Amino acid sequence: MDAPGAHPGSLGHRIVVVGPSCSGKSTLASQLAALSGASFIELDALFWKPNWQESDPEEFRMRLVEAHAADAWVTAGNYLRHTLATVWPRADTIIWLDFPLYLTSWRVVVRSWRRWRSRELLWGTNAEKFWDQLMIWSPQRSLIGYTISRRRQSRAAFLEAMTDPQFRQVRFLRLTSQGEVSTLLARAARAV
Repeated sequence: MDAPGAHPGSLGHRIVVVGPSCSGKSTLASQLAALSGASFIELDALFWKPNWQESDPEEFRMRLVEAHAADAWVTAGNYLRHTLATVWPRADTIIWLDFPLYLTSWRVVVRSWRRWRSRELLWGTNAEKFWDQLMIWSPQRSLIGYTISRRRQSRAAFLEAMTDPQFRQVRFLRLTSQGEVSTLLARAARAV
């Protein structure tokens, strides 16, 4: 869905990509940043400290403001409690990856298995625990559980933001399939 007055040929210079875990936010955002020459900002990298310690809210807010001070950036991540007041007002495009729960849950399992097996470090300091992802009854330990527990609330917040007058300058794109993402990337590549 596009916001009124949106220009279909351009995504803008300040883009936020939102959606559930493993919807492809970071992948899409980094590809769009590479195409446009904009900075790529991963909110998880700004938020998480070593040993999965959360940033203090004020510290995170300051990091958000500093990271988004440039004229052109593409950001991946939600953190709505923090970004609605700091990042979204500066954005000109919000891309919502609204993929089915079965798809994102499967991707969590596959990605976590790969990261766990390779001992991949996230943001230089943290490692995923594969078996925790299967504990869907524990949203604090499982990304699948977290996604299930937050799905209704997150979708309602995104839908509300799309009609909120404070974001009338923002173009909203709601993508519901990988095909739509591919089409968006192809269009962005042609526009460069």
